[in-house]
Amino acid sequence: MAEIAKEIGRDKLLDIYTRTMKVNRTDEKFRALLMEGKVAVMYYCVRGQELASAAAMAALDDDDYVVCTYRGQGEQTAKGIPIKKWWGECLGKATGTCKGKGGTMHITDPETGIMVTTGVVGSGIPIANGLAMASQNSGDGKVTLVSFGDGAANIGGFHEAMNMAQLYKLPVVFFCQNNRYGEHTAYADHTDSENIASRAAGYGMKGVTVDGNDVNQVYPAVKEAVDRARAGEGPTLVEAMCYRMMGHFFGSDFSYMPKEHLAEMQAEDPLPKLRQVMLNHQFTEDELDKIVADIDAEIEEAVQHALDAPLPDTDEIYKDVLEEVG
Repeated sequence: MAEIAKEIGRDKLLDIYTRTMKVNRTDEKFRALLMEGKVAVMYYCVRGQELASAAAMAALDDDDYVVCTYRGQGEQTAKGIPIKKWWGECLGKATGTCKGKGGTMHITDPETGIMVTTGVVGSGIPIANGLAMASQNSGDGKVTLVSFGDGAANIGGFHEAMNMAQLYKLPVVFFCQNNRYGEHTAYADHTDSENIASRAAGYGMKGVTVDGNDVNQVYPAVKEAVDRARAGEGPTLVEAMCYRMMGHFFGSDFSYMPKEHLAEMQAEDPLPKLRQVMLNHQFTEDELDKIVADIDAEIEEAVQHALDAPLPDTDEIYKDVLEEVG
């Protein structure tokens, strides 16, 4: 792990805690709805990776860009997609960010900087370069962060994008959430290097590996990478070591995970660690519980709104497909 471990200001900690718990409570609610049979959609749980996503989003400006994957609820929620629009899209309703036509694996909301959610492993990495190059050419000062897993770091697009980003000093941050499993395959069974971040050196890029369960490592590392990118100093590869504490997708089990990994995973749960950090900074239990209660109430309202919302009109299948010019 890197030696990045800096104390974060109280206001920023509160911001990160709120984002983290919004991600967590959204995940909890989604799984509850699926288990109760109230919804039937594909969902990729983010339990265990809430802090990594939230801390990374807290390091960005509101108008910065984000490209994420089908396991992107953490980035989407923490970046600030309006919660009613997010739930509407996940449940395939006309009130969703894409009018219900994208669903959980293709959520897009440019107004909050969520530019692309990809359903294909690693495909968002070169797309992020395109967004970053557009910002570089226009001089708009925006930074693009692309989030992906360890498995995605083994596709050709990852290496091509890394090379291009460094060559042109693009304002992009490559954020690898290494949860130690590529679908059902353990990291050691698909990669023989000690970590992903070490690959950055092959392109002349800065790379750093941090503990994705420690707010005092994740946020400073991503903030430094964002600041470097915005200053024209080029890209950074940040690897956050974390755990996927649920199956690859909702409904899958842990049969492929050894018992010692499961025990380690439980011991490294980022939520109790973050709560202790908050208590150490003189936040009270009541204050923290109030934040969660308010989030729960907001989620309940948004879910009901989505359940009550209409499905897209049938003619929507012909809309937003192409643009007629001339």
